[in-house]
Amino acid sequence: MTRILYFGKLRDAAGRASQDAAPPSDIATVGQLIAWIGADRPDLADALSQPSVRVAIDQEIAAGPDAPLAGAGEIAFMPPMSGG
Repeated sequence: MTRILYFGKLRDAAGRASQDAAPPSDIATVGQLIAWIGADRPDLADALSQPSVRVAIDQEIAAGPDAPLAGAGEIAFMPPMSGG
């Protein structure tokens, strides 16, 4: 089981802060996970696919849609941050 976390406006798009999911075993990358999520929620997949969205796998920033998910226990989707 993998915990998927949504932050900021992505939480609003998902309608929840987190979910526990069991993606099929052939889901090997962040991009494939987003496509799998998009099978039921194309609007959410569009939001998650934006280039400004950052992804962390087990609390390590991932390198984009080709980042591997092997053994991931937690995947966090984060919108761009602003500070001041």
